[in-house]
Amino acid sequence: MAVTAHSVARALPETATLRDRCRALAMLDAIMSPDWEPRYYSYDSRWAPGEEMASMRNGSGDTYSIVFSPAGVFIRGFDHESVMSPARNDDELWPGLVDTVPGVFSAQLAEPAFSYEGVLEATVCLWRQVGDGRWRTGDIDLPGGADPDGADRLFEVLLDPTPEGYRRFAEDYYEVSLDADALGAVFALRPLTDDLVRRLNPDVTVADLAEDVAEIGYPAQHR
Repeated sequence: MAVTAHSVARALPETATLRDRCRALAMLDAIMSPDWEPRYYSYDSRWAPGEEMASMRNGSGDTYSIVFSPAGVFIRGFDHESVMSPARNDDELWPGLVDTVPGVFSAQLAEPAFSYEGVLEATVCLWRQVGDGRWRTGDIDLPGGADPDGADRLFEVLLDPTPEGYRRFAEDYYEVSLDADALGAVFALRPLTDDLVRRLNPDVTVADLAEDVAEIGYPAQHR
């Protein structure tokens, strides 16, 4: 069965758990890649007043953005090779993709950082308002294929509730073997120590990560 926005909506955790998972992925990538440019996963706890944003970019045009705001959470994913891409549809979004997005997320739909020449770059769109009991998607007819909207490739690591998803990604992307216990500690948002960090990347210390820790909002003390 194809993984689509609908199955992503069923698999996503509660908002607080999703936020923690996004921060963990960003911190792990910051440890693995001191240089920001090659990183896949990022988290900006100061994205905008009252808002935080998690993001993924693979350097080839595929990306997602997850905005945490007082109104709830808005997610847009973009697979640049998908037949649902606006570039393949006369710069038009796929019918129904955003038609039912609540007005409280209108700023995200119009966000220039998520758009190209005024058109939202999206093949996947999900949202969850504060107080809602589940994640929502648009009422759309998906094209055929194994991964029609790109949701499988875009969200595979994010949907894994264990560190294994990131381990598989990182060991392939960074071409290293990762210490399972250290990986699990960061995935659980445990406070960083030089020993913990160096077990993942011997060339990095906690001091080197100070700016990233602040930007991500990674907890400095046990919660």
